[in-house]
Amino acid sequence: MARRFIHFAFFLVLSLCAGIAGAARQPIVLTDVAGRTITLKAPATRVVLAQARHFPVLALLHPDPVSILAGWSDEFKTSFTNDYEQYRKVFPAIARIPVVGRHTPDTFSVESTLGLRPDLVLLTSAFAGIGPGMKPEDSPLIRAFESAGVPVAVIDFFMDPLKNTEISLDLLGKALGREERAQSVLAIYRERMARIRSRLDASPKERPPVFVHAHAGSTDCCNSPGVGTFNDMITFAGGHNIGSDVIRNATGQIGFEYINSRNPVVYVATGTGGAKRTRSGLSIGAGVDEQTARDSLRKVVASQGLGALAAVRSGNAHGIWHGFNDSPLHVVFIEALAHWIDPELFHDVSAQQTLDELNAFLPIPMQGTFMVSLSESPGRGSQSDKAAEAATQ
Repeated sequence: MARRFIHFAFFLVLSLCAGIAGAARQPIVLTDVAGRTITLKAPATRVVLAQARHFPVLALLHPDPVSILAGWSDEFKTSFTNDYEQYRKVFPAIARIPVVGRHTPDTFSVESTLGLRPDLVLLTSAFAGIGPGMKPEDSPLIRAFESAGVPVAVIDFFMDPLKNTEISLDLLGKALGREERAQSVLAIYRERMARIRSRLDASPKERPPVFVHAHAGSTDCCNSPGVGTFNDMITFAGGHNIGSDVIRNATGQIGFEYINSRNPVVYVATGTGGAKRTRSGLSIGAGVDEQTARDSLRKVVASQGLGALAAVRSGNAHGIWHGFNDSPLHVVFIEALAHWIDPELFHDVSAQQTLDELNAFLPIPMQGTFMVSLSESPGRGSQSDKAAEAATQ
């Protein structure tokens, strides 16, 4: 009887092990933002990132994002210099990731990518050339990888971020075997976005005019978003983008006379450069201290003759990191703008607190100043007492 029990127990253990192994071998089925179905045999460990600007998104989900990259563009290294150096100190292998192109489709090498034996290639809809009225199969890049039997997924945080961010994060979590972590990030994103939406729905008001000065100071006055990404985010935050009334592209130029005639209640300058890289534009982002960011904001306002704007005179003038726009971190931009537009309705909304919470997921937290106000003292444009003093990590 005892021997029979032992045989049964042994058979049960083998059956459980076989079941676990079988479950582990289950394919991973994904749906990307283009509506395509992608099947992976296992979580991806050799990823090629066509646009390395999305490396920080992978870092939100994976504790060692460098270890899963088989190749990438040179964009993170050249355009996010301070961030790259911070990662290089902790993950020296980042310097050895093969480069398969710059950040544009015409420089991207399919041959080099295939030579790296990737188990997943990540493209964006813009990079893949999937425009309005186009089908995914019309993309030469997608066709090339599918013909070679290499899984390729389309993600998007820029073309239609309010629709595609959740889809993209969900896909990446499953593809990398980090689904639980992805859902934790999504929970923060969804809660913050729902709070903005529900309060505006419950308290409908006329949308006040907002001027977002894109890449402020780097061009003649003044570069502004027209239709598309930034316009959608400004609308979501409760404002009206004055650039959208005259610019029919994603960005364009508007003059001071027009800006002043629209009397924007909020002025927001955006920038990406660190202190060592930016001479005339807004210095904000990784490695930039609060005073440097504020001083550069003052210089932009003065050099481009914007001091006469009512928003500037009233103290409702701010600077924010442009890099929030092509990332799930656009929720930080939206929260900051919502508070600047209506500090009473969003009195308890702190974009800095949200950034801190998301920062906790990163293996190397973002360190620097990512939001700053022209006025040092709390006022109409402050982000609560904590964030009114600017966002220095």
